[in-house]
Amino acid sequence: MTRYTARPIGEAALEELRTTDDAGRPCRPYTATDDDAGSPLRCCLTPIREGERIALVSYAPLRRWAAATGADPGAYDEQGPVFLHPDAGDCAGYVADPGRYPFDRPGALRTLRRYDARGRIAGGRLLEIPADATAGFDAALDEAFAGPDVALVHVRAVEYGCLHFEVRRP
Repeated sequence: MTRYTARPIGEAALEELRTTDDAGRPCRPYTATDDDAGSPLRCCLTPIREGERIALVSYAPLRRWAAATGADPGAYDEQGPVFLHPDAGDCAGYVADPGRYPFDRPGALRTLRRYDARGRIAGGRLLEIPADATAGFDAALDEAFAGPDVALVHVRAVEYGCLHFEVRRP
């Protein structure tokens, strides 16, 4: 059983991103190829399947969180590429599996980047996902939230820096 809740991109943000992304560009759907297959979709936290309709958009997760909380991340505000289903009807949404975290392949490298209530980076750590991925994520998130100033954690791929999911203080 996971101790923390992985959070996909929220519905209101998805609705906006399906029109215009956080860099001001229009959403441009396309059909996923073999090269896209397996990459993470941030709307439902599932891997892309070849042949499904997807879009690659620019997303600013910290900016959106800051707008909702009144934080001012300053220079820590960044945006990056994420895949999503371009049509809400094509996406089943995120269905949490209480026994595991999304994208938890043993051996994969993840960065857990911590942010404080102001939206500033408050530390981070590298996680090589162990055979017991759930226990590994739980321990890394326990460590991350041990600091009372940590408000949220972004779990990112090391190779590309892409946001996989967010976890907020329980």
